[in-house]
Amino acid sequence: MAPTVAVVGGGISGLAACYHLVRSPRPPKVLLLEASGRLGGWLQSTRTPDGAVFEHGPRGIRPAGVGGAETLRMVSELGLEGDVLPVPGDHPAARNRFLYVGGALHKLPSGLGALLRPVPPFSRALLWSGVRDLLAPAGTGPDESVHSFARRRFGPEVADVAADALCRGVLAGDCRALSVRSCFPALHRAERHRGSVLLGLALGARPERGPDSVLGRRARAERWSQWSLRGGLESLAQALAEFLRPRGVELRCHAPLRHLRHRHGRWQLTLGDGTVTADHVISALPAAALAEVLPPEAEPLARELRDIPAVSVAVVNLCYRGVTLPVTGFGHLVPSSEDPSVLGIVYDSVAFPQHDGTGGTGVRLTVMLGGAWFEQGFGDPATVAPALLLQRAEAAVRDQLGLAPPPCQSIVRVHRACIPQYTVGHWERTERIGRVLAGQRLPLSLVGASYGGVSVNDCIASARAAVGGLLGAPGDPPPPAPGATAVLVPGCGKQSPCVGYGGQWWPVAGGLQWPVASGPW
Repeated sequence: MAPTVAVVGGGISGLAACYHLVRSPRPPKVLLLEASGRLGGWLQSTRTPDGAVFEHGPRGIRPAGVGGAETLRMVSELGLEGDVLPVPGDHPAARNRFLYVGGALHKLPSGLGALLRPVPPFSRALLWSGVRDLLAPAGTGPDESVHSFARRRFGPEVADVAADALCRGVLAGDCRALSVRSCFPALHRAERHRGSVLLGLALGARPERGPDSVLGRRARAERWSQWSLRGGLESLAQALAEFLRPRGVELRCHAPLRHLRHRHGRWQLTLGDGTVTADHVISALPAAALAEVLPPEAEPLARELRDIPAVSVAVVNLCYRGVTLPVTGFGHLVPSSEDPSVLGIVYDSVAFPQHDGTGGTGVRLTVMLGGAWFEQGFGDPATVAPALLLQRAEAAVRDQLGLAPPPCQSIVRVHRACIPQYTVGHWERTERIGRVLAGQRLPLSLVGASYGGVSVNDCIASARAAVGGLLGAPGDPPPPAPGATAVLVPGCGKQSPCVGYGGQWWPVAGGLQWPVASGPW
């Protein structure tokens, strides 16, 4: 009889874990449990009757690197090749990104001219920031904040403006609290290996391409900066569900996990309407949510999981008619010194005009609000009035883009605790989590955004790595011998996280996973 794997959490990480489980040579019985009434997690798209698409979560996926190539191969295998909407490298959405500083929009510097002369919002030529990086001594501590790192290597202006805005745009977080080692590992590695970020990036190992596919080759040839799907990114989650159902995966919505117990080598999962049992659990829940369902004897693990914070973001989609954007590009970010409550505005109609619908003359925008500053600006995310968020978003569009008319359409969503925050020392926390799981020999894998990357690619890669370690897959480390325990150590002195047992180490794509130490594996 095939062992049972219960996947808890029906977002992209959980769906990807199911996908890789059923594609293995000897697939186990797979059960997916999702607390809400829908699958896809933060992949949320609204399609209006006129064909317009509004994204409430991620709106584009990058094709670069191993993770990007793996996701494109998955898209091909799901039959979505014809629905891919690419943004090629010469597109304005790929070339032009802006900062809103001092009450004005400024294009992010690019090219030789930006190095040799001052380009607003920076008061000095960026050449001097590069010289500073080449001359500054390497850091000695194991980790530091993104702001401290950027200030030390490139100067206070780069830290206060560029690094601050970048962290707000990528993680909705405060660069003074976020870890450079965990949030931007390539920069941290470059300094450690070469004593300079610029030298380390220039002389570092060539990035791996990942698996080959028709989409991957096309993405490289056309230098895609990102891509979406014709029906919105929620189409990816829907295609995964359609792939899984005929292959025997039981997809259960409205099935919140109340409690986990591990007895006699098996898990007992208590749900709202009964219990199920499984040989192995893959948790795609946020770290804090998993902490709440663990048994009392797993309190050391729960304590570490609770220490991984997450921030809330309000996503306000707006559509305007009869207006023209003052600039053309992907969008703009707003440093916290300018307006803490507004993270940035994405110009959706520029990158993906195919989502404008049959009208075709509108301008679709997405205003991102809150993040690490949500409570400061709007109060409790659970009780904030949508009208307040809409009012703030419209004011930002009016003040920052000069679009005065009211929008013809608006959608307000509040995503509570949606983006994990890798604060300084996050890498030590994940190592402690690994040691706790290894010591308790729990048949439990942790995947998703709480641990090794928040992007869609990162989440899919973490699921693939976990399943590869659990069942074995081409290119993954071989399964451990009976009684062995595998522990992932982020970094482990190499270019990517590694999973190790038997005195050997293999790099993996991401995520935290520990194969079952005994039993049917």
